[in-house]
Amino acid sequence: MPTVRLSFSPAPAHVRTARLVAVAVARRAGVADELLEEIRLAIGEACSRAVALHRSQGTDSLIDMAMNNGDRFTVRVTDRVSDSPATTDPAAFLGEAPAAAEVPESLAEEAVAARMGLTLLAGLVDDLQVNTLADGLGTEVSMSWPVTRKPTDA
Repeated sequence: MPTVRLSFSPAPAHVRTARLVAVAVARRAGVADELLEEIRLAIGEACSRAVALHRSQGTDSLIDMAMNNGDRFTVRVTDRVSDSPATTDPAAFLGEAPAAAEVPESLAEEAVAARMGLTLLAGLVDDLQVNTLADGLGTEVSMSWPVTRKPTDA
């Protein structure tokens, strides 16, 4: 199956659409039914993290999601926010949030949500990688699951 791509503006309402699309593509790719709920939750967390990062920094650039399958069903969620390296390490997510005086309260909450998202992902997904983009302007969250049956051609 070729790569399926989805780009969406950083609005929380679009996370639901991304989850629905990812589960449909996973099912079609041949992922076992018992993994579909895990995929739905993981995609929701990865996309919510990207939305929160974009909103906390006031950028309206698109969030990209790419899904493909081969030996594994792989999903990559890419944000376009300059981010500190500490936020790409799931073990470092329980550090301090920005001081409330420095950041408006709603944006501080989004920054904390973005940091906690990877902690949750680390508990959900066995094959999780988070990398800073080559240009340093964003991160890519890559997750994969085994494909256990033949992909459907319909």
